[in-house]
Amino acid sequence: MFIDGAKHPVSETFSVYNPATGEIVGEAPQASAADLETAVAAAKAAFPAWAATPDADRAAACLAIADKVDEHAEELARLITMEQGKPLGGVGSRFEAGGIAAWARYTSSIAAGEQTLAEGDGGNVAVHRKPIGVVGSITPWNWPALIATWHILPAIRTGNTVVVKPSPYTPLSTLLLVELMNQVLPAGVVNVVTGDDKAANLGALMSAHKDVRKIIFTGSTATGSKIAATAAPMMKRLTLELGGNDAGIVLPDVDPAAIAEGLFWAGFINMGQTCAAMKRLYVHEDVYDAVCDALVSYAANIPMGNGLDEGSVMGPIANRMQYDKVKALADAGAKEGRVLLGGGEHDGLFFPLTIIADLDNGNPLVDEEQFGPVLPIIKYSDVEDAIAKANALETGLGGSVWSSDTEAAKAVAQRLECGTVWINQHGMIRPDAPFGGTKMSGIGVEFGQEGLHAYTDIQTMIS
Repeated sequence: MFIDGAKHPVSETFSVYNPATGEIVGEAPQASAADLETAVAAAKAAFPAWAATPDADRAAACLAIADKVDEHAEELARLITMEQGKPLGGVGSRFEAGGIAAWARYTSSIAAGEQTLAEGDGGNVAVHRKPIGVVGSITPWNWPALIATWHILPAIRTGNTVVVKPSPYTPLSTLLLVELMNQVLPAGVVNVVTGDDKAANLGALMSAHKDVRKIIFTGSTATGSKIAATAAPMMKRLTLELGGNDAGIVLPDVDPAAIAEGLFWAGFINMGQTCAAMKRLYVHEDVYDAVCDALVSYAANIPMGNGLDEGSVMGPIANRMQYDKVKALADAGAKEGRVLLGGGEHDGLFFPLTIIADLDNGNPLVDEEQFGPVLPIIKYSDVEDAIAKANALETGLGGSVWSSDTEAAKAVAQRLECGTVWINQHGMIRPDAPFGGTKMSGIGVEFGQEGLHAYTDIQTMIS
């Protein structure tokens, strides 16, 4: 682990496995509660000097991190593939490593700044943005290094210090990322603790720690609710990006062949293991069969295999826990729907790309977030019904509308109850576009100016 700018030894480790082969990739440090205390204390001690660092210097540090990641991009990408399973190419590990550098560079270009609300004879009013303090980051296993970047970079850009705790399934890439960051940052600004939660529940301890002033978490709604409850007595600042189950609505004027590729990647990016992937698809009856045929035709030609094989486009599910959940939901869908592609099981953690038609709300595959390579398709005749069903669930992260008429698509999109809505695409997040959920899909936003402000407290000055 890296704590206070140096490697921090521990006496115990836990194994990290390659989901494609089942082989041990490496051993990660098993942190104790005392190690977490050391990390938080280091971040707290580093905070005053880092908060006082000139804004231009913090921006330069973000650029230096981007350059450092670029230098080690292939090493980082291979590590991501070995512990998470996604292929090196395509929208895989090299894409993730490139995204880290791109996000770091964009973050360097924006600042929290000061805003003047009034000045003159009636008095002056200015709003200052001040860093919060120590930020606790808890990251998932699906985009391990990229999501760590989303948490860490805006925090340090605004003058905060960080302790990051990665998923026990994918800690190695975050350990490398933080090591690279520590080559350009002052000691204690970014610290990392890892553990499989058998020795100490680091996430819960971090959420309850009196010196951690903000928690940012990406993961399940159930865990996010626990974090919010733990943080409430101390009024910690929270950013929670939680479960999705995004809906896509296909209007009757589409060209099915033209949208098939976009629909596929909307649902199956990273083997469907993406919060903002499309998890259920509502298709108008006029184009239903044609859309199903075009989507199956495209998906049937996607090669799957070990992510280290350059020919692989899809990899395994990242861990056994998730595989079992995906399998159960796919089986539930197959009982009531029509399996157009896939189904069944493959060896190990490889799960076939699966498309199941003729389902409806009420089936577990539609109502629950599968977070895997299984897409349910629901036929509708009235767009009002499609909108109502898309909005019927308690989640509201993202959504999409597919149409050859952009204005008609926008009219439908504005009625979807979700934090981000896309037209003729899905899940294409950007560093300059605020991203967050409504309803049970989270609190707060990430990215862009609004996301940067989430790492600050407002101080209004009246003179």
